[in-house]
Amino acid sequence: MAASLTLHEYDVLVPAPLLGPAPSNVRVVSPELYAWLEAQSIALVDGKQMPWVRRSRRGVQVTSYVGVVAAPGGTLIEILPKVGRARAASTGEARALLLKMLRCQPHISRLRFSSAQLAADRMPMLEVFIGEFLRAVVAVTRGGLRSTYQPREDDLPTLRGKLLVAQQLRRNLTRADRFHTAHDEFSADRPENRLIHAALRKVLGVSRDADHQRLARELAFAFTDVPVSQDPAKDFQRVHLDRNMRSYRDALDWAGMVLRDFTPTSAIGDQQAPSLLFPMEKLFEAYVAHHLQKQLPRPFRLHAQAKRHHLVRHEGARWFQLRPDLVVSRQGTDVLVMDTKWKLLDSTQEGGPRRYDLSQGDFYQLHAYGRSYLAGQGAVVLIYPRTDQFDQPLPVFDFPSSEGLQLWVLPFCLERSELVLPDRWVWPGGSGTWDDCQL
Repeated sequence: MAASLTLHEYDVLVPAPLLGPAPSNVRVVSPELYAWLEAQSIALVDGKQMPWVRRSRRGVQVTSYVGVVAAPGGTLIEILPKVGRARAASTGEARALLLKMLRCQPHISRLRFSSAQLAADRMPMLEVFIGEFLRAVVAVTRGGLRSTYQPREDDLPTLRGKLLVAQQLRRNLTRADRFHTAHDEFSADRPENRLIHAALRKVLGVSRDADHQRLARELAFAFTDVPVSQDPAKDFQRVHLDRNMRSYRDALDWAGMVLRDFTPTSAIGDQQAPSLLFPMEKLFEAYVAHHLQKQLPRPFRLHAQAKRHHLVRHEGARWFQLRPDLVVSRQGTDVLVMDTKWKLLDSTQEGGPRRYDLSQGDFYQLHAYGRSYLAGQGAVVLIYPRTDQFDQPLPVFDFPSSEGLQLWVLPFCLERSELVLPDRWVWPGGSGTWDDCQL
């Protein structure tokens, strides 16, 4: 069975042998795997691709991309959110948390996870996704592959459809036993089936689970008469799902993920790394936006990635667009600006140079947002994941140069999917409190 390696964000990998015990965030790998990871870190920077691994002082370090990468030789590298390690959670809990956050992604939210929550306790993320895709294809095959009439041109021994006279004279002038015709053929060779077949073939080359391999081969046999899609992008544009094709919807959503995301992060010689990686900053932002949107009462509205203001004007042109992650408005007026930060704070580190591990640059950014979106009056918020070291809001920060503008640093509880709020904080732009808004 292929080897697997489970990491958390920002873990460091070093080659064997290692003298002495390794710290909790350091993993020892084989010299061959380490050499490949080191080559990846260089190639990703040079190729300007997603930098999921980078060189560090001590070795190579994974970054804030989570998911799975299949390394040459069959080793499956799984990278989980760092909050799992911070809370001393089990690997299964960290995977389950990642699945919860993935469901809030715009291009994943339609996907159904029938048994993924249970599977997360016993198999890597890649196999969880593959299992969900295969279950969706099983639902398609149970109802039978859908066929449709396809236009065909071919030399046939009998006249069928319309005889193409010009082509007949050019191709079959000396062959009285052949007719070049244009006709319709009832066939399963349609874009939906081609895409699913292509995804099945790709899964066969990626999955390391024996049950998934067996099921994928059985399902691929049902698509024997269907060619593999040679241009998935064009075939996805041709997909047409009517009411007789409802069983295809989930399978095609999963096939889209397989064909678009199980792609090499880089290629070094003949060694490619199929991967399914997601930036944690974007996952956290989408997760917070999804749940805050559901919790906000009327008349408040949440706007993600607002871009209504710029930092400066220059000769009639606007420069440097200001795009906060979240803006709350009330009856068309912006009343609150929020920015999500995927970083672990420590509320015990108030004094000294650490200052809760907050970034000065983030404060500058929120100050600019508050001046532009709120006219320097009201509240701006930095949202960080809740951990044991940061489980309550920090005391409020005041901007001396902008009287009336305050900054709050609030934790977001990933397990309960809710923002941890200050006691009786008056809602900006209204007379009620956070409690009155039922947040």
